[in-house]
Amino acid sequence: MTPNNYVQQTRAAQGELVNTFMRGVYGWMCAGLALTAGIAFLLTQNQALLSLFFTVDPATGNVAGLSVPYIVMIVAELGIVFYLSARVAKMAPGTATGLFLLYAGLNGITITPILLVYTGASVAQTFLICAGMFGSMSVYGLVTKKDLTSWGSFLFMGLIGLVLAMVVNMFLQSSAMSFVISGIGVILFLGLTAYDTQSLKTMGETMPNDAAAVRRGSIMGALRLYLDFINLFLMLLQFFGQRE
Repeated sequence: MTPNNYVQQTRAAQGELVNTFMRGVYGWMCAGLALTAGIAFLLTQNQALLSLFFTVDPATGNVAGLSVPYIVMIVAELGIVFYLSARVAKMAPGTATGLFLLYAGLNGITITPILLVYTGASVAQTFLICAGMFGSMSVYGLVTKKDLTSWGSFLFMGLIGLVLAMVVNMFLQSSAMSFVISGIGVILFLGLTAYDTQSLKTMGETMPNDAAAVRRGSIMGALRLYLDFINLFLMLLQFFGQRE
């Protein structure tokens, strides 16, 4: 085998590995979104199931208060994200997959009170808009030749600022501030989508050709893009959601 042929075969093998890795990332992300959407839909359509997790107003059918189990689920979600991020490299691929799907399922429950505020048609419309925007920025992250590494620190600082602003507005209850926060959030999560996609592509290019490592990496990548999608969707609801 000539050196040129060896280089070509190596590049082809690495390219196929990247493609396999990215297919896994998007596949598991979509599985997580489908699970979240399915559980949220079942809860919004079934009063008995809804009452297991929330205090429901019998007159309107909307959530009137948050229960202790709901708070526990929020804490569990945070714990799963931090645990996966810290330990995924040492987990069995099946364990990592199970934790990701558990997180997606819990998220389907915890976002239900937000979805109940809006009409079903506007939620579906917002989802489609979010999918289009997310897909466009993710494709950009895959194909652009520009190095987006420099975006990382800016986006991280923006994320911290966004969280602080949301906490402050919990006390102020300002609709104008909420509108501004949502606008900034849309820009921030679109940027994170492109940045995370390129970062994952780079990860795939340097990943060892090991099925377990590829699976674990795919799950972690799916979690990153899943979080970008969900947060972008929730921010867009402020603009396109029509209240009941």
